[in-house]
Amino acid sequence: METELKTKAEIISNINEFLAEEFEVDVADITPEANLNETLQLDSLDYIDLVVMIESNFGFKVKAEDFPGIKTFQDFYGYIISKTGAKDE
Repeated sequence: METELKTKAEIISNINEFLAEEFEVDVADITPEANLNETLQLDSLDYIDLVVMIESNFGFKVKAEDFPGIKTFQDFYGYIISKTGAKDE
């Protein structure tokens, strides 16, 4: 399901919803400053699931070398927003 261009706020909301559902965490725990790995308790298989979810939800290929710089949810949002060309409004 490839998405049309969305606003940054819509993308962040969508990200939070699918992360909360997939990783069974409270959406309130997903804050921009929170550590992605610690909050979601990711293991190596979870990263594969995360990549598949990104690719199916946002319609672009994820490269392994993109992930080392992603520490917080804000980093994660920025990565997806930069790849989707989202607009501010």
